[in-house]
Amino acid sequence: MYIVCMDMEGIITPEIWIEFSEAVGIPELALTTRDEPDYDKLMKHRMDLLNANGYGLKEIQEVISKMDPLPGARAFLDDLRSFAQVVVLSDTFTQFAMPLMEKLGWPTLFCNKLTVDNEGKISGYVMRTQGSTKLSAVKALQSTGFKTIAVGDSFNDLAMIRASQAGFLFRSTEAIKKDNPDIPAVETYEDLMKGIKTILG
Repeated sequence: MYIVCMDMEGIITPEIWIEFSEAVGIPELALTTRDEPDYDKLMKHRMDLLNANGYGLKEIQEVISKMDPLPGARAFLDDLRSFAQVVVLSDTFTQFAMPLMEKLGWPTLFCNKLTVDNEGKISGYVMRTQGSTKLSAVKALQSTGFKTIAVGDSFNDLAMIRASQAGFLFRSTEAIKKDNPDIPAVETYEDLMKGIKTILG
C-alpha cells in the first residue's frame, strides 16, 4: 500500500517567504530551502530580518490571507486523493499554512509551529522532530507498512525522496536536478500524475 508524501511550498502553494519578501520589499527574505540547505541557519536569518524591520506574525499572516494555491493545485490534489492516500509534509508552520490548507480542501498536513511573544514577534520555532522532519515522517509511515512516493523541489526534500520507494522532483532548480539526475524531474501536474499512476499501476 502506497502513500504519497508531498512538500507544500513550490509544489501546491507559492513560497510564503518569497511572497512576503516581495510584499515588504526585503529581498533577503526571499531565500528558501532551495538556496540554503541548513534550515536552522535559514530560519535564524529570517527571524533576524523580521525583528530588525519590525515585522511579526500578524504582517506575515496578512500577506498569506491574500495568497492562493498554485494554479491547478486544488484540482490535482482532488484527483490524486480520489485514488491514493496523500499527506503534505512541510517545514512551514501551522500559523502560516492553515489558510492555504482550507483553500486546498484540508489535505492532511504535517508541519511545525512558531513561538510568538506577547508583542506578536516570532521568537523561535518548534520542529516536530530533530533533524529532517520530512524524512522522519516518511520513515514512520514506512514503519506502519506503507510504501512511500515522495514529491519535492528543494534540498530538504532530497532525503525523503531517496528514502522512499519512488519519488519526483517537481519544478525544481536546474542545480538540484543536475546534482540528482537519477530522480525523475517533472514540470507539470499532468506529468506528475502520470508518474504517480504508473507507480501505483
